[in-house]
Amino acid sequence: MIPLQLQSALGLLALAALAWAVGGFRRPLPWRTIATGLALQIILGAALLHIPPLRAAFSVAGRVVDALARATQAGTSLVFGYLGGAPLPFAEARPGGAFILFFQALPIVLLVGAISALLYHWRVLPALVRVMSRALRAAFGVSGACGVSVAANVFTGMVEATLFIRPWLASLSRSELLVVMTAGLATISGNMLVIYAAMLAPAVPDAAGQLLAASLVSAPAAILAARLMLPGETAPESADIEAPRLYDSAMDALTRGTSDGLSLLLNIMAGLIVFVALVALANMIIQPLTGLTLESIAGVLLWPLAIAMGIAPEDATAAARLLGIRGVVNEFVAYLEMAGPAGAELAPRTRLILSWALCGFANFASVGIMVAGMGALCPERRAGIVRLGLPALLAATIACCMTGATVGLLSP
Repeated sequence: MIPLQLQSALGLLALAALAWAVGGFRRPLPWRTIATGLALQIILGAALLHIPPLRAAFSVAGRVVDALARATQAGTSLVFGYLGGAPLPFAEARPGGAFILFFQALPIVLLVGAISALLYHWRVLPALVRVMSRALRAAFGVSGACGVSVAANVFTGMVEATLFIRPWLASLSRSELLVVMTAGLATISGNMLVIYAAMLAPAVPDAAGQLLAASLVSAPAAILAARLMLPGETAPESADIEAPRLYDSAMDALTRGTSDGLSLLLNIMAGLIVFVALVALANMIIQPLTGLTLESIAGVLLWPLAIAMGIAPEDATAAARLLGIRGVVNEFVAYLEMAGPAGAELAPRTRLILSWALCGFANFASVGIMVAGMGALCPERRAGIVRLGLPALLAATIACCMTGATVGLLSP
């Protein structure tokens, strides 16, 4: 039996080869692109995991998430009473029975949405995006617009990130359009990162820092997977790209950020209800006929990807099932299960790899959101955006698994 770290290393190469094979075998294997992409992922992951000052930043990120969660609970307790986390007026019949997801966990979206808008207005987020985009442009030779959008996806939502480059969307090559879409699906937004970190805190040490590191590593992974699937021309260089001014004042940013957060909160609630219901309905049809569920089917189909990430064979089926839940439903439900009893049965190494690998919007519902949002921003490219929807989902899934394999390579 090979060491699990070596399994992850071989898996990284296998995942890169899979992305290239999906794009067609007739092209020569672009070893330079593969070497650059994998090296950047490993170096970035090693720095985030093993350099003491950066490791210390993980605990800071964890304290920030905890502070945001406690601050949000103060608001929900006032508005919703014991439904929102205030002391119960009765004895709890079973531990955790009083926890209500919508009233206690999800409202943090409102606070983070307001703070994110404020940081954008103060030009903090655009400055971070600018620094990261330069590094990506130097490493992969993508255009300025493409690099900015990929970098923005680490901190903002997949549709919001394209607002940074709205004037240049029409001029992107087809290859770079796939890069932009893949990056949107392979990363998560800052507000969702905070929610997932709060959910995973009991199951994964330094959950906030781990998810932040995963989102950062997924940026070069997304470019690599998309470039291997669809190589092509780089769009004409767009000079210095300035993030558009979205708000008139700090108060405008706070109010509109809160409003956007409310819209996101309601969309999350509706999406969870509908997609969990659809999966349950599909299982009601499939299970009597075959004895299988969508989750068990995913556990078989995605088992090789779990092995490629360096997960031990005894955990691979359960890990593949969580990957399948993320793809069929969404990452929220996958993380919810991982934070529960099902995750407790997994080895700590498996939980760490999955916390990185599930850190992306790589699911069918997000493809629909992205296609609709980008199509509205750039109507003249709508047909091309629609055609790239499913390839972007596949590339993003491979990129997220590369991210999981990276932490598997770097962890005991």
